[in-house]
Amino acid sequence: MIEKLRLTTRIVEEQDAALRFYTEKLGLEKKGDETFGPEARRWVTVAPKQDDTVEIVLEPLDWFEGEEAERRGAMLGRQPALAFTVDDCHATYETLRERGVEFTSEPKTQPYGIEAVATDLYGNGVVLVEHVSPEET
Repeated sequence: MIEKLRLTTRIVEEQDAALRFYTEKLGLEKKGDETFGPEARRWVTVAPKQDDTVEIVLEPLDWFEGEEAERRGAMLGRQPALAFTVDDCHATYETLRERGVEFTSEPKTQPYGIEAVATDLYGNGVVLVEHVSPEET
């Protein structure tokens, strides 16, 4: 039976630029960086420092050719949002803004907590959620 999610992918135009964004701007940690296969492709993963369950694979377009490259290229900026739990949404929002991360919404109180939405290099959503107890909302 399925036990847990291990990897998810983020299609990127250029791995090093994406790696810099996710590590230097968002503050994630590089978890893996190795080559594989006959073409020596680079397998790069990132995740929050405290998360040892799921990693994000930064999957470059140049891994693919022809129709598959076109299909994946069409997904740039149209991938599902990545949602991250944060301990303090307002403070995280300010820190990331200072690092140059662009936001589409400031922290707002929602029924489930406080949420802010940023975008990555390609316009994909990066959601920050601070869960709060029902008494705090």
